[in-house]
Amino acid sequence: MSTLLVGPFNRVEGDLEVQLDVQQGRVASAQVNATMYRGFEQILQGKAAHDALVYVPRICGICSVSQSVAAARALADLGGITMPPNGQHAINLMLATENLADHLTHFYLFFMPDFSRPEYAGQPWHAEAVRRFAPTRGVQVRAATLARQRWLMLLGTLGGKWPHTQSIEPGGSSRAIDAAERIRLLARVRELRGFLEQELFAAPLEELAALQTEEALWAWHEQDPLGGDLRFFLSLVRALGLGALGPGPGRYLSYGAYAQPAGGFALPAGVWQAQAGRLDDLDPAGISEDASRAWLADAGGPRHPLQGQTQPAPDKAGAYSWNKAPRLGGAVVECGAIARQLASAQPLLRAAVARHGGTVFTRVLARLVELARVLPLMEDWLHALRPTEPFCLSTPLPDEGSGIGLCEAARGSLGHWVVLQRACIANYQIVAPTSWNFSPRDASGTPGALEQALVGAAVHAGEQTPLAVQHIVRSFDPCMVCTVH
Repeated sequence: MSTLLVGPFNRVEGDLEVQLDVQQGRVASAQVNATMYRGFEQILQGKAAHDALVYVPRICGICSVSQSVAAARALADLGGITMPPNGQHAINLMLATENLADHLTHFYLFFMPDFSRPEYAGQPWHAEAVRRFAPTRGVQVRAATLARQRWLMLLGTLGGKWPHTQSIEPGGSSRAIDAAERIRLLARVRELRGFLEQELFAAPLEELAALQTEEALWAWHEQDPLGGDLRFFLSLVRALGLGALGPGPGRYLSYGAYAQPAGGFALPAGVWQAQAGRLDDLDPAGISEDASRAWLADAGGPRHPLQGQTQPAPDKAGAYSWNKAPRLGGAVVECGAIARQLASAQPLLRAAVARHGGTVFTRVLARLVELARVLPLMEDWLHALRPTEPFCLSTPLPDEGSGIGLCEAARGSLGHWVVLQRACIANYQIVAPTSWNFSPRDASGTPGALEQALVGAAVHAGEQTPLAVQHIVRSFDPCMVCTVH
């Protein structure tokens, strides 16, 4: 057995290092290391409650809206605040804008460029992959970059600026949208619809969202195997066996995406148990953080985030990451678009996961299906705005108490837990999506989701950054700066 240290990875937000134990050309075990320490949870201690809305967006420049939404929900929970429908629609629009931009970025700028690498030069599809997806110069990379830039202009109107939007409050959005702005926003949404329908799907969004079985997906693919970038990706799935690459733990967590004024979520919450084919209710009380393999103090064992602590212990024996190990009911879970689609009973993803599991194929497919499902919802939310009605209610917070704020970022389940004492933050704990997916082992030695997914990946002679490992890592789309908040 040999050991291979892979990292830092390019095209990843933050620093990531993976140690692989390789036996007979396959990964036998893996350790995933989040290599930084940032300390936002400590920075927030002693601050006024509303200061969290200024600090937490700075955790990350690509999912700052998600951090703002989670913080605002934690404060709203603490204060018993209910926002008006306009505020809920506006926040959903901001969150969806950021999430869909992330999906676009992941597919075109992070994931697909790997197939243009010289190592694939002998493949019959390689020239087309280079033409479309070569970094900075591929025709589709350039087109998607422009589409993303124009798409993010929505956040200037919805939230005043991006990143680090400051209009999100516990009582709604402080940036009201007037009737003329709503028309301009609708035009911008339809512009992205045009890009997706012409370039990514080469079909109407509703056509893709209506596919219910894997057989229907492949029949759709065969109509024009090179028509649109999703069909090209599906061709690679078959050519490279991506349907079997990187199987995860088989449990999928979603906090529920896009809360609705009447209650519930546009994409419901739950825990999908793939082996049983069953959706369990989510119990946030079952969340714990195990720091036994992190460079953090772990006295008292795993803790619920409301009782969590973040105390660096850089010389701790047996530790290998700055990331804690979140668990749900003591079990490893995977989160992300795949979890949202499974929890919301999307038939194609449930069928594909039943056949393949959570793999490179199904993770990427879930993000693309989510693009097709959520953009029409944004059109509905814009139509539902009532410009003459309130967008935000100003409500004071109590001096004492605790709150929980859960939301779905592009990469998965994001939670904030806050405790107030004497009108100041006594404790603030954050569990980010990559904290779940890239967790180290826990006290029982159980590997995290990515550590499990890497087992069995091929490592060919001479590879220092194995292609199979890169595809698996990128299918989870890590955001390490959020992980080491």
